[in-house]
Amino acid sequence: MKIYIVEDDADIGELESYALNSSGFETEVFPSAAGLYQAIYREMPELILLDIMLPGENGLDVLRRLRSDPKTREIKIILVTAKATEMDTVRGLDMGADDYITKPFGIMELVSRVKARVRRSAGAEETVIGRIRIDNSSRTVYVDGAPCGLTYKEFELLALLAANPDVAMSRDTIMDKVWGYDYMGSTRTLDMHIKTLRKKLGAGGAYIKTVRNVGYILTTGENK
Repeated sequence: MKIYIVEDDADIGELESYALNSSGFETEVFPSAAGLYQAIYREMPELILLDIMLPGENGLDVLRRLRSDPKTREIKIILVTAKATEMDTVRGLDMGADDYITKPFGIMELVSRVKARVRRSAGAEETVIGRIRIDNSSRTVYVDGAPCGLTYKEFELLALLAANPDVAMSRDTIMDKVWGYDYMGSTRTLDMHIKTLRKKLGAGGAYIKTVRNVGYILTTGENK
């Protein structure tokens, strides 16, 4: 399983590569985004370990570029950040990063994070909840047959709720699954995403119900 590491600090890149190679992964290390793009052209990786503080094109710019391209938007991306870049970390998660790890980190933590992300599968190819149809393979959502344009995180949020129909999910659980277990932002982020998701789903937005003092639920009927 191929993992690309983008890290300008040669010692850290070597450490990450050694840890992941020892755990059965195949890695390549790049000191900047230029080498990464060339490698992606040759072979698509399963996951990218992406440092935010890079020379030239920084990690957030790389993330934005990868998420905006249909060919690369499904690649799992874990940001590697410094504590001083907390706001950049939040921005990265909102832009579609799957997880982040903060320097300095332990080898076991790094390997565990990577394994957790590559284990996640897309699930069933298609999920239908009432008037909503979710095509997981293309990450496309339809309401009454019409396509509905969602952001990366909005799709992740809807897919999670749809995978647990008629189950009230707590805010903490949703934040854990969609934003990562140690995301430091407020649950207000979740509430705003729910608001915009309901709006974009139109008639299908009625399926998403607020469960007071708990979180949210995706019902299998509008009037439940």
